[in-house]
Amino acid sequence: MKIDPRTVGAQVRMRTPSLTPLEARVVDTMTGRADLDLTTSLREVAEEAGVSDAMIVKIAKKLGFNGYRDFREALVEYRQSDVASLHAEISPEDSAADIVRKVFNTAVQALEETMSILDMEAFERAATLLHGARNRDFYGLGGSAQIARDVAHKFLRIGLRATVQDDAHMMLMSASLLGPEDVVVAFSHSGATSAVLEATRLARANGARTIALTNYSNAPLAEIADVTLCSTAQGSPLLGENAAARIAQLNIMDAIFVAVAQRDFPTAEARLAKTMRSVSDKRNK
Repeated sequence: MKIDPRTVGAQVRMRTPSLTPLEARVVDTMTGRADLDLTTSLREVAEEAGVSDAMIVKIAKKLGFNGYRDFREALVEYRQSDVASLHAEISPEDSAADIVRKVFNTAVQALEETMSILDMEAFERAATLLHGARNRDFYGLGGSAQIARDVAHKFLRIGLRATVQDDAHMMLMSASLLGPEDVVVAFSHSGATSAVLEATRLARANGARTIALTNYSNAPLAEIADVTLCSTAQGSPLLGENAAARIAQLNIMDAIFVAVAQRDFPTAEARLAKTMRSVSDKRNK
């Protein structure tokens, strides 16, 4: 089956952490070639990278491609796609207009690529778990905690209990009280944040269902979660990956929220009106 060119950059980024340092360097060599085209030979790439032909083929398969030719063709098509053309590095000479355009385009690219790789079966399962949960605990540190707060606020507005834990000790205490009727959503860009991993493991050990939201499909967090949802964002020296990835993750969770509310829309609408009246009454006192 032919790979969608829009997903190539995301597929490579998501799987790069599973490569050895040598394999990652070889990928950087290949993706960094400005002259890469459909005539670039396997031997040429191998010689430039200083590895064997077999190593190049092995890496291509490790990244999810059938072999070197499949990887080469997909990479060439990706570079010609609208998604890839959105990304541009920020430079000291950029004007204010250049900065705005590049920062916005980085976010647009993250959204386009995340939508192209989103596992819809996992999305549906996550929405079903959250809709039927007794309690919904959201775990995250730093920037991930901001996403957790945003989505918890939305769930509370439609009368669904949601709690945010952004401290390692509080996560563990919360996880120790959860059971089979509860759901944890764990946010970690790297998928390797130790505090989030530890709390998620404990919650699952106690019977709670777990949903991971991360940038890497084979991250430790993804391996222990019942459901994994992946965002993706291309990094840059100044912005890094996290800024754009947070935008993609916020949109994933916004879509999850709408899917949960849709399962019983009249009730969600009634609860929203009730919570908004409560807030309004409080402000008017």
